[in-house]
Parts: sequence; C-alpha cells; structure tokens
Amino acid sequence: MLAIPLGPGPEFDRIRAIAERLGAAAGALGDDCATIPEGAGQLVVSTDVSIEGVHFRREWITDEEIGWRSAAGALSDLAAAGARPVGLLVALAVPLNAGETADRIMAGVGALVRDCGGLVLGGDLSSGPVISLAVTVLGRAERPVGRRGGSPGEGLWVTGALGGSRAAVESWRAGQPVAAAASDAFARPVPRLAAGQWLAAHGATALIDLSDGLAGDVRHLAAASGTGAEVDLAAVPVHPAVVAAASLTGDRPAVFAARGGEDYELLVAMPTRFGGNDALRFARDCGLPLTRIGQLMNGPEVVFHLGEERFALSGFDHFAEGR
Repeated sequence: MLAIPLGPGPEFDRIRAIAERLGAAAGALGDDCATIPEGAGQLVVSTDVSIEGVHFRREWITDEEIGWRSAAGALSDLAAAGARPVGLLVALAVPLNAGETADRIMAGVGALVRDCGGLVLGGDLSSGPVISLAVTVLGRAERPVGRRGGSPGEGLWVTGALGGSRAAVESWRAGQPVAAAASDAFARPVPRLAAGQWLAAHGATALIDLSDGLAGDVRHLAAASGTGAEVDLAAVPVHPAVVAAASLTGDRPAVFAARGGEDYELLVAMPTRFGGNDALRFARDCGLPLTRIGQLMNGPEVVFHLGEERFALSGFDHFAEGR
C-alpha cells in the first residue's frame, strides 16, 4: 500500500486501501488540509452531493459507477464555469460492515479523475445508513463564466444529446431492458470540461450544466441573466435511447429529453455573431456536436414550443411534493 502518514485502526486501514485504489490519482493524502499550488486565473470551487435512494440505486449501477457519476456531477460544475480541474475532495459515508464498498466507490472516483485531470486531494470517511458522497471540486479559470451574463438575442446552444440518463431511469423503473448507451449516460457521464473551456474562450456569455434537465436549467440561466428564453423543442438533440423510453411515459421524445435530468451536457448563451461554422469548429476541436436550440429574449417569459404547440415544462426539483 501507499505510505500514508496515519496511525493504526480500521478506519485508517480503509483510507490506506482507498489510496492504493486511487494510485496515480491520489494527492498527498493524510493531512487535515490539502495544499494547492498557486497558479494563473481564478480559483473555482463547487460541492455536489449524491445520496443512495435519491440520486442512484445500488441495483442499477456498480459501486465503481457510483463513485464515477458522483465525481462527474461535481466536475460538471467546473465545466459550466469554463474551468480546468485542480482536484477534488470526497466526504464519503457507507453503511457499517460494508466491506470494500468504500474502496470500490473511490476506485470509480479515481478512474474519472485520471481521465479528466487533477488529483484526489483528500476528504472524509464515515459510516451512515446509506451511501452518500459530498464531492468538492477545485479548478482554475482565466475567465470564469457564470449564469448571469446573457443578453436578449443571443443564441442558446447545447452540447451532445439529451435524455439518455432519463431513458435509463424510466426503463429501470418499468422493469424494461436498458440500452447500453442509456446505462452509460446515467452511470458514467462525461463532464464537458474541454467543451466548457472552449466555449469560455470563444465568447460564452452565460453557461450552465444540465443537471436538473433542460426545462429547469434554461429557466435558471434566463432568470440569472434577467431575460426570457425561447426553446424550439424540434431542434433539441435527442439521445438514441429516448424514443423507446419515451413510449413508457407517453411523452414525445423531444419533450421527454427536455424534462430529463443529469445529462451533464452544457447549455450556453453565445453572442449573435456565433453561428453554424463556429459550431462545426467546436465539433472538430471538442469531438461532440453543438446545437442551437433557441435564444434569449426580452422579458421574463420562458417558452418551449414544438411547431405551433407550446409546452409548460419544468425540471427536476429535489423538494417538490410527491416527486
């Protein structure tokens, strides 16, 4: 095992085992605080919580995937600031007598960190009635982008395709087979870090990651920017697994995708000069599509339409009654 400067005891043996699983993704673990070298730009920090029974079920995904998706949700916040990752800290609770569950979860965290960059800088380990993770991420950005800078007339664009994560959840709930691509969208989402940095460097005025679903997050971005928005649902890029899963709910595929959460794609407002050729350059540089789905508008109204038909859509709400 790695030489971690901790005393004897089962908790500390588990921390040493976790460090061994992390391998090259581990920082200088063992102290009460992590130290971060100074560098150019601004420090960007965010925390994201994942709780068993709320954000995932163990019968759906493996322990390694629990770690991966929990870290991905937090790193996606850095992507939405146009930041590059420095590292993360994980406060992890697992049930007593859970064996190597914590090790496997942290192995998933480490696998994602090795893919995305940065280090696991530390955290905390405890017991609890269910698995829970609080992941704090730290990054740097030359020009951090928030939600508040959009202006009427600017285009709204999304990366990738939407609805894959919801397609997996609805299929699991219905006891139906889950497409591999949908399972991956839920269990192993990819934080769009390179995409966020590219968009920030090319004039993004407002940026948010799609954790609560397009229907909710476009409202958050518009409200923060003091604008309204118009979204053409016919333009929304739909994940291939959505068509079959949407039949389980009775939604049209584009509406199903817009209502889905935890896609961890990016929604961005770009200046009016940004057009199709720029989107092609983004696709070439970042390896995924960028699709215009609407624009910011004067006034507070947020409108979703499919042809002439309008839809009243909302995103995921942790505290909604009867959810």
